[in-house]
Amino acid sequence: MGLTSTSTGAGAADTALVLRRERPDDRIVALAGNPNVGKSTVFNALTGLRQHTGNWPGKTVTSAQGRCERGGRGYVLVDLPGTYSLMAHSAEEEVARDFLCFGGADGAVVVCDATCLERNLNLVLQTLELQPRTVVCVNLLDEAERKGVRVELEALSRRLGVPVVGAAAGRGEGLEALMAAVEGVISAPEPPTPVPVRYPPPVEFAVASLRPLLEPRLRGRLPARWTALRLLEGDGAFLDRLSAALEWDPRADAALWGAVEEARAVLERQGLGGGAWCERVVSALVETAEAIGAASVTQLRSAAGRREQRLDRLLTSRATGIPLMLLLLAGVLWLTITGANYPSQLLSDGLFWVQDRLSDLFAYLNAPAWLHGALVLGVYRVLAWVVSVMLPPMAIFFPLFTLLEDFGYLPRVAFVLDHAFQRAKACGKQALTMCMGFGCNAAGVVGCRIIDSPRERLIAILTNNFVPCNGRFPPPEKGQIAPPGQQGLQGLPPGGGVGRDGQADFNVSRVIAAHIPRLLFHKAMLLGGKKERRGPRPRR
Repeated sequence: MGLTSTSTGAGAADTALVLRRERPDDRIVALAGNPNVGKSTVFNALTGLRQHTGNWPGKTVTSAQGRCERGGRGYVLVDLPGTYSLMAHSAEEEVARDFLCFGGADGAVVVCDATCLERNLNLVLQTLELQPRTVVCVNLLDEAERKGVRVELEALSRRLGVPVVGAAAGRGEGLEALMAAVEGVISAPEPPTPVPVRYPPPVEFAVASLRPLLEPRLRGRLPARWTALRLLEGDGAFLDRLSAALEWDPRADAALWGAVEEARAVLERQGLGGGAWCERVVSALVETAEAIGAASVTQLRSAAGRREQRLDRLLTSRATGIPLMLLLLAGVLWLTITGANYPSQLLSDGLFWVQDRLSDLFAYLNAPAWLHGALVLGVYRVLAWVVSVMLPPMAIFFPLFTLLEDFGYLPRVAFVLDHAFQRAKACGKQALTMCMGFGCNAAGVVGCRIIDSPRERLIAILTNNFVPCNGRFPPPEKGQIAPPGQQGLQGLPPGGGVGRDGQADFNVSRVIAAHIPRLLFHKAMLLGGKKERRGPRPRR
């Protein structure tokens, strides 16, 4: 997590979401938070069935908005993508940042996970710099209590300078208090005064030198302090969005841009040139989040918490992490392949019994042989083979995979394999998409959207074709898809285009295997060009 000098997008994408107000006085509330903190649960509990879903304009990021009412006033909740930062490393972060800047939100709610509050406070601090009319919702208090974690909500509110509400959205607890706090923050004449993050003195001096120039130009549309940091960063995509939204290009403002260049030169002379000052800013955010979390959270010693910590160390250790991962994945594949035998045989017997009845029907109707061959031996037989061979393994693999995800094991797989994948010029998250590829390559390719970098996402999409999904495994020997001796159309072997013993002739896969390596290992992709700029890795 860190600041970048270039954005993920080329050019300024139009992220102006069409807001669905039922009344002109409806207030817009942005709902932000890290992934897997219960943000969607809060959103669904507040809006019920009054939701609209789609994509953000110009993005492949899903958008959702819904409406709720309190005290005779309507509130349109916009569910922002789950992000860890607003520093525009990915399309999700860029969408969340741009909506908070230019989406016309009257306020924001940042949902946090009470079981790991310190990690969530990084996003809270960044949001408070951008939108002071913010309410912090500490969700999953019931889960935190079970794990022996106690959050002092009043102490957290004092240290952040904004209202903090506790909730257990899964049980419907705390939602009324949350909307009451949102109503109070939005309707107040003056916004709350969040406690600012103190950056290193050279950065504070650079920001202070730009604020007097920015305040009359921004006219309250954006916080001058936050905008000064973005100008020092020089994110071209954000500057394009700023120019389009405010009809004012800071790069064309000679006085302002000259001050920005001078501030960068001062940082350079003090040893904070390039990305060094960005790293110091990220460190200040992390240290502030750690200090606030330490003062607001009490970790009670519990047997369950100690067991989880020991298990976590075991699953992420260098010595035991990879062997345990291989053992678990091998167990999942073994259960999938072995357990699919019996349902596959039952489906095969049933579907091919129907095929025999269809053949009898065509014979009774004196249907032409070509029609019988095309419909029964062609379409139906191939469909029956696909269903009987591929459906049972997928029906077993994906529930097991979902179970590992619910247990929180899959992020640990990505963590354990991140170093090895980085050495292969890939991303640790690709381990998750490759695991999904064992169930179905299509699901693995779709899952590649979780990878932030476009280059690493492309590599993951291409290499997922080499994962042997269950459709490429030979079918069980306990039952043949076509009865012995039954001949298909025009003398083809049993299966109507399906090879001996029901095994498919995967010509498409062979074509892919012949052409993908030239794309995958092309010099321009792995060796050529500039390396992507990465921010500093977040602290564990």
